[in-house]
Amino acid sequence: MKNTLTKNLTKRKDNTNESETKIEKILYLGKEREVELFSKFDFSDYDKETIIKWYKLNQLGRRLDEKAALYLKMAKGWSYHAPFGGHDGIQLALGQVFRPGKDFLFPYYRDMLTCLSAGLTPYEIILNGLSKEEDVAGGGRHMSNHFAKPSIRIQNVSSCTGNHAQHAAGLGRAIKRYNGDEIVFCSTGESATAEGYYYEALNSASSEKLPVVFVIQNNKYGISVPLHEVMANLNVAENFSGLKNLLIVNCDGRDPFDSHRALLKAIEWVKSGKGAAIVHADCDRIGSHSNSDRHEIYRSTDELQQVNRRDPLLQFRYHIINRGIATEEELLEIEAENQRIIFEAADKAEQSPNADGSQWNKFILPEPYISKDANTEDYQPDVNAPLISLREAINQTLIEEFKLNPHTYLWGQDIGKGGVFNVVKDMPQIFGKERVFNAPIAEDNIVGTANGFCRYRDDIRVVIEGAEFADYFWPAMEQLVECSHDYWRTKGQFTANIVIRLASGGYIQGGLYHSQNIEGALVTLPGIRIVSPAFADDAVGLMRNAIRSRGVTMYLEPKYLYNFKNAFAPKPHPEFVVPFGKAKIRREGKDVTVVAYGTAVHLSLFAAKELEREGISVEVIDLRSLIPWDEELVYNSIKKTNRVVIAHEDKVTGGFGGEIAARISENAFRYLDAPIIRVGSKDVPVGFAKEYENAILPNTKDVEEAIRRVMKF
Repeated sequence: MKNTLTKNLTKRKDNTNESETKIEKILYLGKEREVELFSKFDFSDYDKETIIKWYKLNQLGRRLDEKAALYLKMAKGWSYHAPFGGHDGIQLALGQVFRPGKDFLFPYYRDMLTCLSAGLTPYEIILNGLSKEEDVAGGGRHMSNHFAKPSIRIQNVSSCTGNHAQHAAGLGRAIKRYNGDEIVFCSTGESATAEGYYYEALNSASSEKLPVVFVIQNNKYGISVPLHEVMANLNVAENFSGLKNLLIVNCDGRDPFDSHRALLKAIEWVKSGKGAAIVHADCDRIGSHSNSDRHEIYRSTDELQQVNRRDPLLQFRYHIINRGIATEEELLEIEAENQRIIFEAADKAEQSPNADGSQWNKFILPEPYISKDANTEDYQPDVNAPLISLREAINQTLIEEFKLNPHTYLWGQDIGKGGVFNVVKDMPQIFGKERVFNAPIAEDNIVGTANGFCRYRDDIRVVIEGAEFADYFWPAMEQLVECSHDYWRTKGQFTANIVIRLASGGYIQGGLYHSQNIEGALVTLPGIRIVSPAFADDAVGLMRNAIRSRGVTMYLEPKYLYNFKNAFAPKPHPEFVVPFGKAKIRREGKDVTVVAYGTAVHLSLFAAKELEREGISVEVIDLRSLIPWDEELVYNSIKKTNRVVIAHEDKVTGGFGGEIAARISENAFRYLDAPIIRVGSKDVPVGFAKEYENAILPNTKDVEEAIRRVMKF
């Protein structure tokens, strides 16, 4: 039988270029297939060994893709599978330009061939698909088809489409700061470019001239949504053509050689220091978006027939035989060998242990610098030490820690002038713009680039002002969620070492977006620590622990207390550290326990002093740390007083006090002689006029009344 038979010639328009294409018949895996010879497959400058090696990888990847679909049909695994057919060229080339253990690669969920070409073995890919314990990406903790291998710098990327672009920009920033010669590759589909955070990442990468290559695999569909319905430019890279210092290179993503040349051009550009680059690869999506999608519903039979005829693997095979690079018999041997490799890998992977669900509580948070179990009770303030404000405490501790660790960095809005509240005063001048600098007004970008920056070295610590006011942090919640499960998702292989500072709360007549508290939402995210100091010495100890610890710490600063006289304290010694999850009794009492944090600690202390005149002895506990929080100390206090009031500045509904009350009811109910009462803001935003602020925020009288109520029960 002849290998190829000419059938007819057709013409096809591709965006702006009209090219003559040829339809041939080709034998592949025992079946005759029609192939539209659309891609050029220019083999010049590539030796036979490379061409054959690439074909073997391409064919191996496609057979693995078919194996994944087969596992789904057999209900044996790969519950999520996004086939890559039609993206073959760009994925194969991207894996080949990546230098394992040197460069950094952020793949996306369709990048099976990219990861195979970059260094993952078929065995490791199948382990991921079957969610096995030995999966190098995360041991089955993350969705199948999300391939990673942190040991060779293939990053574990989440399912949030394109959000790793922020991490890529942050990592590029670190490479530039350290004068490294590594390159960051960020791979996405075209639809991810519609996300605001993708633009934010490109803005940073282009303005800072970062060594990042953004690869866009454009198959013209976002699941079922045709690109022309949601984008003015079908070449989505053109949406970013106005960004300075950004090179855009277009290529045929079906053709590995055209894709490889485009990537080399982009690499040359970023290595020159001129800026970042986009490689826009025109691709087809031969299959459905994923196993849960049925593309026959929204794609015509003619379109599906056309993309199947443009199958890059079959074009590759045709050109190799037609140009005499290899015979069909030689390719059949390669294909048989690939089948043997997959069978062996599958047999081994299927016999490996399943993911161990009993280990769910491992890798939620890394061990802190100082744990709750550390003995810090013997600390006594130096009465001769100067009194410092809470604002000064944070400022001085940051300066001390930055001097101690040269791999500590700080960025945020208005940082160059010392921050909106002067909390980082003098730091830009002391440490220079290489370590302390302004960020765009883009909260998601501030957090996302911090996440990426940390990936360069384990000893890097990043402190960020997540927003000028806590109320403005909401756009960054997407990246905070990402940070919260990085450590768990990677099975301990990566954690972002970040301290996120937020000026929180009211009493400054700031109104909406300048007076709210948001910890009620933050505490719902496992994997981050949350602290809130009420006194200057604790501000020192908590900041020091946060910076020195691995992991993410939300450092909430009650801004009313920045210069509040009652929050002043003697400056502690240079190694003073407050453990996470360790509360402090601010005032001892025997009749009722008040559990508070932040500004409410001072309200509670004022109330306790007033109620002492009425013969009511109030014990005031300053939590200091919300996640984790000191349940043991609270329960022991309740065992003594048998009554409890919980006070915080945040709203009552949804506030953290509800969680504290629930835990008390569950674990200390038998010690209670009265219901638990909560004090907090009214369930409305904090208004601007002083009269509204007075009516909405909690005050000393509110705490007093709550204590009286619980005492009367």
